[in-house]
Amino acid sequence: MLRKQHGSSRMLLSPIALSLTLAAAGCAHKGESGKAVPTPIQPAVVQPVAPPPPPPSTFEQPALDRLKQMSETLATAKSLTFKARSSGEFPAKTGQFVTYFAESSLALKRPNMLRAKVGGDLPHFVLYYNGSKLAAFDPAKKLYATTDAPNTLDAMLPFAMEKTGITFPSADFMVADPYQALTKELTHAIVVGPAQVHGVACEHFAFMNANTNWEIWIESGKNALPRRLAVTYKDVPNFPRFVVELSDWNLKPSLSAGMFDFSKPEGAKQVEFGTQMAAPGK
Repeated sequence: MLRKQHGSSRMLLSPIALSLTLAAAGCAHKGESGKAVPTPIQPAVVQPVAPPPPPPSTFEQPALDRLKQMSETLATAKSLTFKARSSGEFPAKTGQFVTYFAESSLALKRPNMLRAKVGGDLPHFVLYYNGSKLAAFDPAKKLYATTDAPNTLDAMLPFAMEKTGITFPSADFMVADPYQALTKELTHAIVVGPAQVHGVACEHFAFMNANTNWEIWIESGKNALPRRLAVTYKDVPNFPRFVVELSDWNLKPSLSAGMFDFSKPEGAKQVEFGTQMAAPGK
């Protein structure tokens, strides 16, 4: 099930507008320009027109079959790397939704290793998870935070969301059984048709659950890799949208165990994990 970034729950698919705030006492985290990330002071203006009620549940088997094939491709990969470019809409202080962009690169080794490098409009940082410790490092400010963590990716991902404030929009792609995560509480699944994502031939599918409408573009042929994900939040004012594009997939990378361990750089200062979630300014 897609976890949302808005409201009380969190969205997962997207690698990655993954964001973290490392908060030193009395210091607000600022972007590359030196300006503090804006903080909303008013709730978003409620969109007056509610979305129409969904049609009766519809499940087109080819959509579910292709989603399952994609999920099996990811689940059977013992290690993988990929890049993501994402955009998300978040409320500014005026109530207007503004768009933030993020770029991420991830390396994953099952069952319990992850490294992510995040940049773009969000605070830049590198995250390390080695099966027992979770750490994040802000190289610009030389700040780091660390905590004990569960010993599997499936357990670490929700732990990180709840305890440290780090969200993983691509979490459903990283768990042991992506298909189960993606189809939980699903109410609709349809085939949209053939498409292309930056020159890569894909198949476009659309899915619905109670709170979100989401689409996925899966690479055609035997690769069956996710290339784009778009999510619309139906239970959030103004129905904000999140889009992530995935590229540079490698399902057989050479990854050393040491790359998932965090070593304190000289002169770095330890701080506590911040409580901000992935949405800028929240």
